[in-house]
Amino acid sequence: MPLEVAWRARDDYKSESQCQRSSFAFYRAVRELLPVWLLEEMRATEALHWEEDGRARAFSPSEALLYALVHDHQEYARHLLRRYQARALDAPSPSFRCCACTDAAAPHLALAVRHERGAILGMILEAAAAEENEQQRRAFLDARGCTHSGGKSAMHVASELARADCLLALLANGASPYVTDSAGDTPLDRLLEEMERAGDADSGGDARARRACLDYFLLFAPVLRFRRAQELREDASRWTRLLGEHAYRWLAGRAPLSLFVLCTRTLLSTRAELLDSLPRFLRPPPLQNFVHHYNSLSS
Repeated sequence: MPLEVAWRARDDYKSESQCQRSSFAFYRAVRELLPVWLLEEMRATEALHWEEDGRARAFSPSEALLYALVHDHQEYARHLLRRYQARALDAPSPSFRCCACTDAAAPHLALAVRHERGAILGMILEAAAAEENEQQRRAFLDARGCTHSGGKSAMHVASELARADCLLALLANGASPYVTDSAGDTPLDRLLEEMERAGDADSGGDARARRACLDYFLLFAPVLRFRRAQELREDASRWTRLLGEHAYRWLAGRAPLSLFVLCTRTLLSTRAELLDSLPRFLRPPPLQNFVHHYNSLSS
């Protein structure tokens, strides 16, 4: 039975208080990682949420995916993305947004990065890769958030929070390192700002994650184009202390990248099928092996 027909048959379910109860019940069910079939039955038959226009609505696949992301319900996320594909990545209804901004991107990518849901992020990127329209796919990867979030893309969030694995996944799937937020900052600008804020006391896991993020930008950005480039050149001593000699010289344009980085860039930009004719021992290893080796050389 279509959902709209089901709504008309259940007018008693459409009060705001009843919607709040059913919405919370669905939220708890996802949080408790209940089976996919049960969650889909709840979503189709009883779970409603209340909109500001005074209407009760069923949860869309996109809104259900947001719950799956928050609670890391990987099986449910996989089901939604496989069954509904692009519909699962549509923008949610206004009640799921922080403001009335209508031109903001669907929040799934940024939310996956913020909550560090690497497995579900991979599923989303795989679903995005299936989009035949290259322009739409790139628009999804580089979409910016609402004004309340400063217009940040998923790349900005990954850089700001030093989510190195998420940043790598985004870059490897074609996200642009040059997308700017509302202030005109690129993701690299946001990373440098966080490194500057941490200062000389930056150490431990966060410092290693930020350094890994910086390495990934060097690896995936053909041209290092960012707003703070002039600032780096004008204050060499401070930025050399923060970044290290080699990274500073590369970012400031005072030294060429290493031969290893240039060769790795070439391999990463080569279509995999073009390498199939090579003997197995000459084929490049998987991306993660490259990155591990690159990090060991740059540390």
